[in-house]
Amino acid sequence: MPDADAYAAARTRLDALVKPVGALGRLEDLAAWLSAAHGVVPPRPLDDVRVVIFAGDHGVRNVSAYPREVTAAMVRVFLAGKSGVNVLARQVGARVRVLDIAVDDDLDGVPEAVRAHKIRRGSGAIDTADALAPGEAERAYAAGRAVADEEVDAGADLVIPGDMGIGNTTVAAALVAACLDLPAEEVVGTGTGIDPAGRAHKVDVVTAALTRSAGRIADPFSLLTTLGSACAAATAGFLVQAAARGVPVLLDGVFSGAAALVAHRIEPAAARWWLAGHRSAEPSHSLALDALGLTPVLDLGLRLGEGSGAVQAVPTLRAARAVLAEMGLLADLG
Repeated sequence: MPDADAYAAARTRLDALVKPVGALGRLEDLAAWLSAAHGVVPPRPLDDVRVVIFAGDHGVRNVSAYPREVTAAMVRVFLAGKSGVNVLARQVGARVRVLDIAVDDDLDGVPEAVRAHKIRRGSGAIDTADALAPGEAERAYAAGRAVADEEVDAGADLVIPGDMGIGNTTVAAALVAACLDLPAEEVVGTGTGIDPAGRAHKVDVVTAALTRSAGRIADPFSLLTTLGSACAAATAGFLVQAAARGVPVLLDGVFSGAAALVAHRIEPAAARWWLAGHRSAEPSHSLALDALGLTPVLDLGLRLGEGSGAVQAVPTLRAARAVLAEMGLLADLG
């Protein structure tokens, strides 16, 4: 668990810095949170930041402005360092890793390490069938935990779960709706930029998925099997294991938010290690963050995914840490 004594000590020091009490607002909250996570005041530097993108396809059709072949193509873009998150991560010195969890492609020529945790080729169409076969949610969850261990063992100070997959926002909307007992109309957004007719179809898909799954999603793994995806299960495992290892997590957008809701059902205490990096433009993301009690660091109207929003919050966390580490004390004024 985060260190309550370190949190209290950070708050005491923040109030004693050369400024009015509370004058640095949210930066003070973040500084105290990081102190609790690290168990020391000031917190350790966030030098080694790692983004892990869980890539996979979904069987739902006509819910995106792009064809599903884009997922496989984007894996190669990530590896080439040319994606949005690659560019943004370089600005803060973060490392980006992409994993094929359920891409509907053999990805010939892609390094084997990218495919080492693959569960299946594509997840099922949740409006007409289960997303996963029996046991696959548990396997994907275990894979996500193993990936978290790999990143922590390699020295990660902060981890960010990213996502890539055509249909991701549809799955995320269905998971949020199921977790919070909400109708599809309240959780479905425009995703990749679909028009009103496309959104109406997406609402119908999520409604059909919720109807089909009624009475079959009592536990988290049944929920992931019926309405989720291999990527959602892997992300949930990643979030839980990073917390178990005592490493702070900066959540990204709607997909990681939905996975966090499920992960919270599996291990409620894990949420103490999570921060919301930003607020996505997707309506289900705000609903998920509210349910988790998380206030986003940034709110820029982003909806790219990939971990791209969360990496932009890293400088804010570093600034919060610097406040505790470098500001003088009122008591030291001459």
